[in-house]
Amino acid sequence: MIELTLEQILELHTLVIKETGGSIGLRDLGRLEASIATQSQNVFGQELYPTILDKSAAFIRSIIADHPFVDGNKRTAMIAGLTLLNLNNVRFIFKPGEIEDYAVNIATDHLDIHSISNWLKTHIS
Repeated sequence: MIELTLEQILELHTLVIKETGGSIGLRDLGRLEASIATQSQNVFGQELYPTILDKSAAFIRSIIADHPFVDGNKRTAMIAGLTLLNLNNVRFIFKPGEIEDYAVNIATDHLDIHSISNWLKTHIS
């Protein structure tokens, strides 16, 4: 499985802010590193998030919930999670505005990883 690195996430964040506006900046490196670790996290020798959809969902939720950036956490989370899928040959299909709306739902409704993974599953080809 191809994982995203810290440098790649920081670059994605910069691109998101440049394209859509807001403030560039990292608020908490430790929280971002914890989010990145969800891609390969193991507990008692077992992958905590065994499927690529689970990994992407955990990654998205972690960035949205932990707010490691000064601004653009929801946008960066969705781009990072979908990039993770794309790098691993999973194609995501969506309607205009759907990703933004779902990112807000994750934040406001405190959606869990299972719910996010199921939503991702309904949007892959």
